[in-house]
Amino acid sequence: MGLLDNVLGAVMGAQGQSAQQGEGLGGILAMVANNPQIMRAIADMLSNEGAQGGLAGLVEKFKQAGLGDVIGSWIGNGANQAISGEQLTHVLGGDTMNGMAQKIGMNAGDLAQQMSQLLPGMVNKLTPGGQAPTGGLGNSADLMGMLGGLLGK
Repeated sequence: MGLLDNVLGAVMGAQGQSAQQGEGLGGILAMVANNPQIMRAIADMLSNEGAQGGLAGLVEKFKQAGLGDVIGSWIGNGANQAISGEQLTHVLGGDTMNGMAQKIGMNAGDLAQQMSQLLPGMVNKLTPGGQAPTGGLGNSADLMGMLGGLLGK
């Protein structure tokens, strides 16, 4: 589980959100260790072949929901704005969140909350230049490899 540990440590450090929410890295690690499919679900969502249309599609969904500035902060070089599980469910849609939760065997509300803690840091790590790549982030295998490469530095 070395890559997962590296991903979580770097993601949580990059977003600095855990201290705001009073939840340490240990709590996040435990949360994902109990259901590591969360990282895969996020990678699948951000991948070009994902149902959301990759990062570009996700950006568009955030804009349509009036939260373009939130995802823009994750991509940009400044501090990452927080998002709640409820806001993330609003962006993705209840049916989508329910489908993702059912696929990995958890409650949709819990999944949304956990994803809201991990997603900002992952997007931030995958866009280190402060801009989304024009060709997207690639397929899910490319994406996990890219995360591993970024976090190995």
